[in-house]
Amino acid sequence: MIADHFQPDFPPDAVAEAKAATAADLSSAGRTDLRGLLWSSIDNTTSRDLDQIEWAETLSENRIRVRVGVADVSATIVPGSACDLHARLNATSVYTGGPVFPMLPERFSTDLTSLGPDVDRPALVMEFVVDTTGGVVCADVFAALVRNRAQLNYDQVGSWLQGNAPSPSSGTATNELQAQLRLQAEAAARLKKFRKEHGALTLGGVETVPIVIDNQVKGFDFEAENPARDIIESFMIAANVAMAQYLRAKNSMCLRRVVRTPKRWDRIQAIAATHNVKLSAQPDPVALGEFLAERNQNDPDHFPELSLAVLKAMGPGEYIVEQPGTEHVGHFGLAVGDYSHSTAPNRRYADLTMQRLLKAAISKAPSPFTEPDLAQLALHCTEREAAARHVERFMKKVAAAMLLSSRIGQTFHGIVTGASEKGIYARLIDAPAEGRIIRGEKGLDVGEKVQVRLVGVDVKKGFIDLAAN
Repeated sequence: MIADHFQPDFPPDAVAEAKAATAADLSSAGRTDLRGLLWSSIDNTTSRDLDQIEWAETLSENRIRVRVGVADVSATIVPGSACDLHARLNATSVYTGGPVFPMLPERFSTDLTSLGPDVDRPALVMEFVVDTTGGVVCADVFAALVRNRAQLNYDQVGSWLQGNAPSPSSGTATNELQAQLRLQAEAAARLKKFRKEHGALTLGGVETVPIVIDNQVKGFDFEAENPARDIIESFMIAANVAMAQYLRAKNSMCLRRVVRTPKRWDRIQAIAATHNVKLSAQPDPVALGEFLAERNQNDPDHFPELSLAVLKAMGPGEYIVEQPGTEHVGHFGLAVGDYSHSTAPNRRYADLTMQRLLKAAISKAPSPFTEPDLAQLALHCTEREAAARHVERFMKKVAAAMLLSSRIGQTFHGIVTGASEKGIYARLIDAPAEGRIIRGEKGLDVGEKVQVRLVGVDVKKGFIDLAAN
């Protein structure tokens, strides 16, 4: 963390500030009271920093109204306070696979600003209506009071929706909650289908998380896609689009999240060509999406590696400032023209910034930021996000090196994931690890399949050295 210029520990004034903090004012002035709705959250099993809750209802013509309630962190974290300054410095929570370094003290993120079960909390609600085609036909954003009625997790809800579990929760779920989750799954399926038809890319696959017991890596857990994750992904995308569109309609500045046209479309073309698919000379998200969806269906075991190769060739996302009335770029991977980050304010400073912009727009107050300050913040959040990914990748490499230290000399199947003057890197298909090819690497490029031998590891540095056969 320190090597990547994070401040891993909260300074004393922030600790004292968090200790003395009290819950946000719950007066209903300016807030719609929605505590009577059957809100629920779906997150990881161990999550306590709950940023969002969801609710849906059926409308006429088979439309579905969806509301996403996001914790109003800005109601508690005061601009310029010790906790705010620390949050701005780090700009994101960092998940290392072992310890978590939260952006905000846990007194806030897992308590006072978390949408935990059975407590009243202030929230900002993004509302949208999904028609039968998956199109979002209207949207609104407003302040509200909410109460999370059911804290659920991805594994239980996903297994239940797939028919592999008797209940979506650890206890017996009411018929009303079950109907609510099925309706949310239907809305998510429509949204996902609509995005796919308009060029959204099928990326990802299986995420790996180190299993650490008594400071030893015992293996890796796998976070596979399931219908519950589809609900949250689809709703968060729609909510972030609603936020960006709302701020534009209010002629407000917006901290947008964009993924520009792929920086190495030629490499993506070459990857597709190895599967006998010819992509056009100009970047085409619809054609690329169809290619990725076909590979995901026909070769799911190798799709994570293919997906990673395409992601590397596309380049990372970034934050930019959108001024009212200016032209803007969209999010290539999601196939949406308007996108922001606004649904994780306990974990990302960009989202907390968006809340402050939104509340100023709602109250018709002057923007809390100047354009230069917001532009500087956009650059800072982009850089800190990249640094956080570096820490997280490094710790996964440390964990993988520990796990593979007893397998030196063995041969693995792999795929090249990086090719630059810094070296050639490959991800192992047979084990959740990535290493540098130090012998036989000449001529290899991103996306190529290789057979490699493990020649050494350095656990402290996270090094895994490979030789191409």
